[in-house]
Amino acid sequence: MDETLRALRKKVVVGFVGGSDLVKITEQLQVTGRDVLTDFDYAFAENGLTAFKLGKPLPSQSFIQYVGEERYKKMVNFILHYLADLDIPIKRGTFVEFRRGMVNVSPIGRNATIQERLDFEAYDLKHKVRATFVQVLQQKFPDYGLTFSIGGQISFDVFPNGWDKTYALGRVEDENFEEIHFFGDKTFKGGNDYEIYSDPRTIGHAVTCPDDTIKLLKELFLDN
Repeated sequence: MDETLRALRKKVVVGFVGGSDLVKITEQLQVTGRDVLTDFDYAFAENGLTAFKLGKPLPSQSFIQYVGEERYKKMVNFILHYLADLDIPIKRGTFVEFRRGMVNVSPIGRNATIQERLDFEAYDLKHKVRATFVQVLQQKFPDYGLTFSIGGQISFDVFPNGWDKTYALGRVEDENFEEIHFFGDKTFKGGNDYEIYSDPRTIGHAVTCPDDTIKLLKELFLDN
């Protein structure tokens, strides 16, 4: 994948967008001895609220400024009570993670091991733990102007309407790109790639794994 992305960058502008903070994304993407911010032309963490262009930071936004401390506290207290009463096979730690642009909620906890994450993903697929939780929050806080988006294996994101991954598209509007291609695996409705995948400003590609992504990139950009 690293070789493919380096070859790709010689032909087109390459960026990443993720819901996690920059520390987590760096853990996922950084190749030893290199800086992830200079390996990509654009780096969009927390859906683009934290953003870099050619390694230089762009202005940032804040979830807490949007929601307000009192309303945020009310919602988090409700989430913690719900989690305390939730009966699932295992629980670990870091159930609510506050980020600059969102809150990430994980019923099992973000400290789960890789195997525990896989086991929970299978359990959640059957029992709809996250989907049910999201429905409850939508009913409880309908006036907050928030989007609830299920992503990854173990959690869902809570952020202001419009602060999904399409937020990153606004960061590149002045570049006047001829085309913007997006590749993601959670492109179904309710998944955290859906909005940017289906946005008219992008050409969306649903992928299932790194090999799938590499194959598509070669077909579209590298083998012609």
